[in-house]
Amino acid sequence: MNNDWDALVEFDEQHLWHPYTSLSHPTPVFPVKSASGVRLTLADGRELIDGMSSWWAAIHGYNQPTLNAAIENQLKYMSHVMFGGLTHKPAIDLAKKLIDITHDDLQHVFFADSGSVAVEVTIKMALQYWASLGQPQKQRLLTIKNGYHGDTFGAMAVCDPDNGMHHLFSNVLAQHLFAKSPNCSGQTAYDQAAIDDFERLLKTNIDTIAAVIIEPLVQGAGGMRFYSAAYLKKVRELCDKHNVLLILDEIATGFGRTGTLFAYEQAHIAPDILCVGKALTGGYLSLAATLCSSKVADGIGSGQHPTLMHGPTFMANPLACAVANASLDVLFASDWQASVHSIETQLKAELAPCSVFAAVKDVRVKGAIGVIELHQTIDIHWMQPRFVELGVWVRPFSNLVYVMPPYIIEETDLTQVTSAIKQVVSEMSDSPSQPGL
Repeated sequence: MNNDWDALVEFDEQHLWHPYTSLSHPTPVFPVKSASGVRLTLADGRELIDGMSSWWAAIHGYNQPTLNAAIENQLKYMSHVMFGGLTHKPAIDLAKKLIDITHDDLQHVFFADSGSVAVEVTIKMALQYWASLGQPQKQRLLTIKNGYHGDTFGAMAVCDPDNGMHHLFSNVLAQHLFAKSPNCSGQTAYDQAAIDDFERLLKTNIDTIAAVIIEPLVQGAGGMRFYSAAYLKKVRELCDKHNVLLILDEIATGFGRTGTLFAYEQAHIAPDILCVGKALTGGYLSLAATLCSSKVADGIGSGQHPTLMHGPTFMANPLACAVANASLDVLFASDWQASVHSIETQLKAELAPCSVFAAVKDVRVKGAIGVIELHQTIDIHWMQPRFVELGVWVRPFSNLVYVMPPYIIEETDLTQVTSAIKQVVSEMSDSPSQPGL
């Protein structure tokens, strides 16, 4: 890097917080000057193959011509206009598309700034629904352990209370209910003990439970855990049996990541409320959406206070909606199912050898998601630069090395990513003195 970049990075380390980092013990940062396709170009000229899709979002890669054109075209008309009392074509078109591609029950859309805000909106919807029906005591949510739903206060309250990232705030968060996390994978088997625990909590607290909130099939930042479609189907059945709303958080899994457009499709169910985000704009701008059924919308509208009490300043931002429309068009113009299946097949074949290493506890793959779970917590100060040395961008956390590459990644590039993972895990296993083991 030249002196200008050195100075910028030094300023960054002294003044900028990055996600889940300490200013007193900063983790390494690597300045990116450009990105195109599946490659990030660093300030010093090195190229890294991106294995993270910028945290699930950049499913089409970077500098995508159609998405670029959508942004440029929208700029000719307006970059932003308030959504209070006004509307615009990009938002209407996007709402139509989301209604068309999700379950028929989901007919109403609320646009939010981010995934965390979308979760906040789902919680408000559920609580306001029951208040409108004359049951304001229904203010608690039931979820499962090892979950993650965001970093704002409402969302933090339904993340894992013990092993999650927000236990520091437990005394000021709303107190919700956490069932045993299921230990099952595949499609047909389910964890009976987990279902029994879930139903026990549901029945015992039915007078105060407004909704169940869950990440379908894949628990993301709470542990990158996978569970079966059969378990999710049982959850839907229990919600119906006990008249409780079901919220599905598909912010990470939506738009094809697990092999179907939405993960809930694999269980052949529908939620009452659905959150989507991340890949919605192809990684270009922050945008999320909360969809709900007419049952929920009509319930809220029939109450003493029929107004849904939320309204972000940048709600339905025209630039974000325009690029989201383009991203969905690009997705559906491609053979994305074949791409995800190909990535899944390759990840299974190329990550499987990692299971023999001493450092490895488990190897698992679902759709375009590959996970190496280690026995001990990773030393990010060693591992992150090591991946960069090997020419790939993989961002591990806790005891997990995981990838979710852009759908456009080619076989040779994905092999470089998986080879780097095998190399790093091998080094940890062969050298007990290696940082991180």
